[in-house]
Amino acid sequence: MNCIEQIHQAFNAFLKKTFSLDDQTLQTCVFDVNDDPAKEEFGDINANAAMVLAKALKQNPRDIAQTIKDGFAHEYVEKIEIAGPGFLNLHLKPEAFVLLVTQLAESGDDFFKLPATTPKKNFNIEFVSANPTGPLHLGHGRGGIIGDVFANIVQFIGHKATREFYINDAGQQMKKLELSFKIRCQQACGLDIPMPEDGYQGQYLVDLAQELVADQGKEILERNDQFFQDYTKERMLAQLKGTLQAYGINFDVWFSEKSLHTSGSSYAKATEDKGYGGQASEVEQAFEILNRKNYLYEKDGALWFKSTEFGDDKDRVIRKSSGDLTYVASDIAYMKNKVERGFDTMIMTLGHDHHSYGVRLEGLRKALGLKATLKIILYQLVKMKASGQQVRMSKRAGNIVTLQGVIDEVGTDVARFFYLNRKADAQLEFDLDLALKKTEENPVYYVQYAYVRTVSILQKAQDEKELQNITAADAEYFTLPGEAKSEAGLIKKMVSLKQLLKNISGNYHTHLLTYYVIELANAFHSYYSKNRVIDTDNIEQSRARLLLIRQLRDVFGLCLRLLGISRPERM
Repeated sequence: MNCIEQIHQAFNAFLKKTFSLDDQTLQTCVFDVNDDPAKEEFGDINANAAMVLAKALKQNPRDIAQTIKDGFAHEYVEKIEIAGPGFLNLHLKPEAFVLLVTQLAESGDDFFKLPATTPKKNFNIEFVSANPTGPLHLGHGRGGIIGDVFANIVQFIGHKATREFYINDAGQQMKKLELSFKIRCQQACGLDIPMPEDGYQGQYLVDLAQELVADQGKEILERNDQFFQDYTKERMLAQLKGTLQAYGINFDVWFSEKSLHTSGSSYAKATEDKGYGGQASEVEQAFEILNRKNYLYEKDGALWFKSTEFGDDKDRVIRKSSGDLTYVASDIAYMKNKVERGFDTMIMTLGHDHHSYGVRLEGLRKALGLKATLKIILYQLVKMKASGQQVRMSKRAGNIVTLQGVIDEVGTDVARFFYLNRKADAQLEFDLDLALKKTEENPVYYVQYAYVRTVSILQKAQDEKELQNITAADAEYFTLPGEAKSEAGLIKKMVSLKQLLKNISGNYHTHLLTYYVIELANAFHSYYSKNRVIDTDNIEQSRARLLLIRQLRDVFGLCLRLLGISRPERM
């Protein structure tokens, strides 16, 4: 437990005893580190307890704030001020910052992780999950980075996380791909067969067909239809995996939708009565559960789920009158499968147009009686701008801005950072001109340069014998008059990363990490421009500041690792 957490714990204990509060009420009270340089006058910690408790206690918030100010004391709190209608601003003693730097230096990465006693979750994080019908396009990069960085964060702080790609290989899109590729192969063999308007028009199928014909000859036209589907699927999947690896994403599980329709397990007698012979696919098993609970009905030859009973605007078809299953049919079984594999938290990243789909899935989760929680992270469209103009794209027409093309053009680091540097529910405009700049205008280079600068400072200090072997013990030199105050902003900014990572694990706002690391770079560059770090005439001060720089290097390095971005030694 670090110094801030110790103060928070003592503060809560005081509130609980003084106002007879329960733990649930205490959790609604905010106790935040103030790391904003523009709001320095508002102290080091901001608390809204008086405002939150006013209604429950039926007291004026300023009166509650005064009670807290008069009664709460801590060895590291210098003073408490009341602001506005009842906000509390706590000012820390210089010794608090000395202790915080010491704790940062001694704990390393563990400083930012959850306590060992905190209950841990087992996340299944499903993202990208593109149909294997063509290359990953511009928009897939956004869902990919959100899922990957979220997995990085929750794993780092102590949870379990499995990155999963759901292969949509059982629907009509695969039939359409099969037909499109077969026609391209026929054309490559010299046959004059037109491509249907709704077929996949992209050049990638033309190239793939020509490659296959060149390798195996015209005899391929004698193959059955399944060959063309399987061949294209495998080649497209290989391409998807290559692009994702180039993007820095490696999935733990590649899950086939088709397996939900073909795999079976010993099942209840009810399935035997339906002619499954004791073996039922996972989709059939899920249907049977819903049917037993009276959540399914037949109408107009189709099978419907009573989705309105769970907040949906209408009931939903899960099996059409033609016998074809809808997308949601597989997702019913898929959720059940995830829970059976031991996951207690299911995360899915989906495009913004899937909003109602999320409502449907949540209803199905409840209907199945699954205890695991489900969270849908919706992200908005991605648009690319180049030379001031929007780049237009269409997958079917073959005018695709591919994710691989973006990576090849700007590099993995820039691609990852740019895709994440905006809130998921806001539209993202990928500015190609800015992404190609190798200057501090480009936020990726700005952050990496901050990291490189810390490395350079520490290397330069090695030239001075008296500045070598910096340790946590050098934090004591911050007690020199005025020194703690000049370093306080950077220390608070570093410490605040712990709460940020914890918050992201609960609110899923991964973009906040890019915002944080840019703000940290701003604070560091500003500090460095005003303060001399290496001063051989003041060895003690220099050692303290070098300790601070070392911790900054480590925090920058940690953020870059979590973002999946490289840490260059020089630029």
